[in-house]
Amino acid sequence: MATPGRIYQRGTIYYVAYRWDGREYRESARSTDRAVAERLLVQRLRERAGDSLRGTVTFDTLAAGYLDDYRLRRLRTLTTARGRVANLRAVFGGWRATAITTETIRTYQRRRRAAGAAAATVNRETSALSRMFRLGVQAGRLPRRPVFPVRLPERGPRQGFFEHVEYEAVRRALPAAYQDVLDFAYYSGWRKREILDLRWTDVDEAGGVVRLSPARSKTRVGRVLPITAPIAAVVARRRVRRRAGDLRVFTRDETTVRAWRRAWPRACRQAGVPGRLLHDCRRTAARNLVRAGVSEGIAMVLTGHKTRAVFDRYCIVNEADLHQAGAQLVAYLEGRR
Repeated sequence: MATPGRIYQRGTIYYVAYRWDGREYRESARSTDRAVAERLLVQRLRERAGDSLRGTVTFDTLAAGYLDDYRLRRLRTLTTARGRVANLRAVFGGWRATAITTETIRTYQRRRRAAGAAAATVNRETSALSRMFRLGVQAGRLPRRPVFPVRLPERGPRQGFFEHVEYEAVRRALPAAYQDVLDFAYYSGWRKREILDLRWTDVDEAGGVVRLSPARSKTRVGRVLPITAPIAAVVARRRVRRRAGDLRVFTRDETTVRAWRRAWPRACRQAGVPGRLLHDCRRTAARNLVRAGVSEGIAMVLTGHKTRAVFDRYCIVNEADLHQAGAQLVAYLEGRR
């Protein structure tokens, strides 16, 4: 009769092996002390016995709890979460939760990378898997979660900024309705969805502001945008083109859906800046505000960034401060002569 588990060595490190549901699992005790391995083996065997009493917990059970948590908290990225679950289910679907180990997760990382998935995508998927296990432990369905491998190194953040001449070149190549979207994005720093979902009831021309309600903000924090001259010009043009029944400020007007979707990449190619995103206007606005001497705190309020991480992430600094620092260094060195 096969023993339920065994202990063996690789070099000076002890490992444990145990069988469950017809499969053998191996795990490092991360110790040169056999007693540590013996305690680990006893713990794992007890956990497997507990699984039998609680009933089988599978990946699909954990995934359902993960998506239910998204619905309960009304997170806006439920569609994205479903996509991550689908990719994970292609590998782990039907597996017992206890069969998902550090090594199988590492194998998943390799498999996804070999399939062409970006490192950032794989990291988000394994983070989703980790969240599933945390929820399972909190619900009492699992005694523990596996140790997750180190995250894959990702590419640096996008550094796309629009210089003013580039913005003007892209603008000239866009349909009139899309020009208004670009103008608003360039001068506000708002997110694309926040702009496209803007309603006329949010525009307070008498008060001189455009209001974003918390319900439509990604961060669920409302904010107020002053109606400056460029924003006022956009609002005026949109009001002229407004048709009866239009609730939203920005519409396609007479542009077809197909032409609208192709308009942005075509305009960027014609302007000599292929690959740019409308979202690049967001970090451009943050940089331009700082260049203009606006404090980081006020810039964050206007663009809707909750932390100053955007300034660190995209290396946005006040260039006047850099020039002053350089001048101070020169003055210091000249004073030492």
